[in-house]
Amino acid sequence: MERGLAGHYLPISSTGEKARAFVPAPLPPKPPLTLSGPLETLLDSASVALGRLDGLSLLLPDPRLFLYTYVRKEAVLSSQIEGTQSSLSDLLKHEFENTPAAIEADVTEVSCYVAAMELGLARLREGAPLSLRLLREIHACLLSHGRGSSKEPGEFRRSQNWIGGSRPGNATFVPPPPDALLEALGALEKFLHDDPVKTRPLVKAALAHVQFETIHPFLDGNGRLGRLLITLLLCAEGILSQPLLYLSLHFKQHRSEYYRLLQHVRLTGDWEEWLEFFLQGVVRTAESATLTARRLLDLFQNDREKLHGESATVLRLHAQLQQKPVLSVSAAARELGVTHPTATKALRTLDQKQIVSEITGSDYRRVYTYTHYLKILNEGESTLD
Repeated sequence: MERGLAGHYLPISSTGEKARAFVPAPLPPKPPLTLSGPLETLLDSASVALGRLDGLSLLLPDPRLFLYTYVRKEAVLSSQIEGTQSSLSDLLKHEFENTPAAIEADVTEVSCYVAAMELGLARLREGAPLSLRLLREIHACLLSHGRGSSKEPGEFRRSQNWIGGSRPGNATFVPPPPDALLEALGALEKFLHDDPVKTRPLVKAALAHVQFETIHPFLDGNGRLGRLLITLLLCAEGILSQPLLYLSLHFKQHRSEYYRLLQHVRLTGDWEEWLEFFLQGVVRTAESATLTARRLLDLFQNDREKLHGESATVLRLHAQLQQKPVLSVSAAARELGVTHPTATKALRTLDQKQIVSEITGSDYRRVYTYTHYLKILNEGESTLD
């Protein structure tokens, strides 16, 4: 349904040049969304797919087996949408201080995303509401280091920003002016808290993401925080008990359509087309994540069988690699509480069994990866439309 412009324009003046900034109307849309027919069926399918994924996480012997790398997978994909070049393997290596100088800025940015997600989830577990205050705290963490650290981390912008172009006058999109920010953000916060009406969590996540991107309240990091908001909201609403849905994979694979639809909603009020795209992503990504989790469980079981008759240290090391698939010799020794030579011997056993591979290519500070684990998780990382 096309409702017309999903907000209104305000004239602004930047360096003497006149331009127009867009201020979105409060959510939910008016007239209400048409959640019937194919869209209702898709919403039910997305809810079922998320339920299966969340149910699988509850059946896992230890959810940490996947959370460590799933959170990092989402961080990598969301940051790649913004143009970073680092991969999941780069990030995991970086955590063992083996980052090549050429990608250090990119990996630092992704590391901050991981920290921001973990902070947000921790605050929600402590009982904090999903609020503007929490979003500012998460943003401060997101931009604490690297390229965005000079862009007022944790502070709503006090100057005009824009998307595309070299100035507001030739920009693709100009968000609300600073003096209209707090009213728009206040309305968004109310919507997150089911004011004025209660909204189904998946619909709420879809609408809130567009609204946040439209308001663009920070000088930098809006795209990453807007995608992080989806995960946080689904966890806050109890739809996911663990952040196992990395929707950035869908947005990355269909990046052109993703950006087109964000603008299309603003210009036409056609929230249903965006919601269809969003829910298709939830179904595909949740089903893919469920399949990935099952494949990893099969991998762990098969590799465990390869280690029949090996020492307890080797078996414990294999279990540790299921949680953190990149380990240095020193980290393995520390995690297992064994000597450096004992850890080295255990890693070499796993190497001989073709379960891990050494990636540093030197005798100093050797780092090993759980080869097939990372191969499974890296699938789709470089796929673009």
